Amino acid sequence: MTNPDAVVVGSGPNGLSAAICLAQAGCSVLVLEAKKVIGGGTRSGQLTLPGFIHDICSAVHPMAALSPLFRRLPLQQHGLHWIYPPASVAHPLDGEPAVLLRKSVDETVSQFEVDSASYRRLVGPFLRDGEELFEDVLAPLRIPNHPLRMLQFGLRGVHSAVSVARRFQGDRARALLAGCAAHSILPLDWSFTGAMGLLFLIAGHTLNWPVAMGGSSAIARALSGLLRSLGGRIETGVCARSIADLPAARVYLFDTSPAQLMLIAEPVLPAGYLRRIRGYQYGPAAFKVDWALDGPIPWKDDRCLAASTVHLGGTLEEIAASESAVWKGEHPERPFVLFCQQSEFDRARTPEGGRTGWAYCHIPAGSTLDLTDQIENQVERFAPGFKERILARHVMGPLDLERYNPNYIGGAITGGASNFSQLFARPVARLNPYTTPNPRIFLCSSSTPPGGGVHGMCGYYAARAAQRRLHRFAPTPLR
Repeated sequence: MTNPDAVVVGSGPNGLSAAICLAQAGCSVLVLEAKKVIGGGTRSGQLTLPGFIHDICSAVHPMAALSPLFRRLPLQQHGLHWIYPPASVAHPLDGEPAVLLRKSVDETVSQFEVDSASYRRLVGPFLRDGEELFEDVLAPLRIPNHPLRMLQFGLRGVHSAVSVARRFQGDRARALLAGCAAHSILPLDWSFTGAMGLLFLIAGHTLNWPVAMGGSSAIARALSGLLRSLGGRIETGVCARSIADLPAARVYLFDTSPAQLMLIAEPVLPAGYLRRIRGYQYGPAAFKVDWALDGPIPWKDDRCLAASTVHLGGTLEEIAASESAVWKGEHPERPFVLFCQQSEFDRARTPEGGRTGWAYCHIPAGSTLDLTDQIENQVERFAPGFKERILARHVMGPLDLERYNPNYIGGAITGGASNFSQLFARPVARLNPYTTPNPRIFLCSSSTPPGGGVHGMCGYYAARAAQRRLHRFAPTPLR
C-alpha cells in the first residue's frame, strides 16, 4: 500500500474535517484513532441501561448546524439528520416562569417584563443573514468577510457578560444572557465573555439548537462515511505514542491537545516551542452525569420540555458566583448546570416511556470530588420529583473524562481556556496558529482557533495550511 500524503492523528470532528478537506483536494489521507470507535467528543453509547442511548460528551449542536464547513458537506447523504426542538434554551427561575430562547425574537422578548427594546438592540443587527456572522466568528484572526458586522459584534462582545447585562433592568433577560455566556467556562466578569453570551443568543435566533438523530455519534459516522467515499482511510485501535508509530507521509495533522502533540513529536520540535506549549492553560474541568429516567423531567414550568438545553443556575449573580468560584479552585454548592434532554425530541434513544438526562457542571481541573448530589439537587430545585424518576445513572469526573478522551486534559472539554491571551493565540502566538516550527506538522484540534465546539472549522483551516505545503515534501517518515 502506498504511503499517504497526509496522516491525521485523532478522529474527532476536527480531525475528520481536516481529512475530508484534504481528500477533496485530491490528497490521499490516513486517519489514525487510538480508540476502537471513532468520534472523539461525538460518541454515543448505552451508559446506563440497555436501550438508553446517551451522548458521552457533546449533546446539542448549534455550532455544528451553523458551521460553514458542515453546511457545505453532503452529510445528510451519509446519515446525519438534525432534529430541531421548539426552543433552544429554557432558563428556569425560582418562583416565576422560565425564560425560553426561541428562534422568534418576538416570542422571546414577550417573556420580559422590561428590556424588550434593549434586547432587540443587542441582537437585532446580527439576525439578518445570521449565518454570515458565523463565517467570521468560527475562524482564526483575519480580515473578516463581513467587516462591518464583525466590528459591531466585537464592540459588544469585547465586554464581560456582567457588563453587557447592565443594559437590562430585569432579571429575566440578564439570566438568559448569563446562562449562554457561562458556556465559555470563564468568570462572567472577564472580558470577551459577553461575546460568548451574544453568540449563543444569536445562534438561538438563527435556528433552534438541534440534536443529532440517533445520537451525536451520527456526526462522526457521517463525516467518516464522506471521508471513505472520497478514498480516505481510517484505522482504529492505533495509538501513536511516538513518531516511530507514525507511517511515512508528506504532512501530519494532530487532532490532539498540545500536551499530546508534545509527547508524540517532541524529538522533531524545537525546545523553545515546547516550552511555550507547556504554558498553555486548559482551564476548569467538567463533572458529568447521565441518567436513565422512567419518564419526562417534571419541570415546575413544563414549557421547559420544549427546549433541547436547560440552564440551571438561577439569576446572573448566582451563575457568576458559581463560575468565578471554580476558577478559584472552589466547588460551588449550587453549581451552574447545563442540562440536555435529547430523548424528548428523539424518542428512538430510549425504550417506550423512558427518557434520558444529560448534565454537567464546571469543577476545578483534576478534582476528584463527586458532585453528583449537587447537580441532582440543582435539577430537583427546578424539577421536584426528578430524583424519583431515576432508574440508573452514569458519572464521569474530570479524570474519567481524560481517560475517555486524552484531549480532555484534567477534564477540560474545550481544548483549552478561551481567555483573552488564548482566544486567538491558541496554543501559542503564531502568524498561522495551525502550523508548528516543523513545516510538516500541523495542529487541527480545538486547541486552535476558533476553539471548542463541534464545528470542524479548526480542521478546515489546518487542512488549508497543510495543503499549501504538502507538495514540498516527499512521503517519508517523520524524523
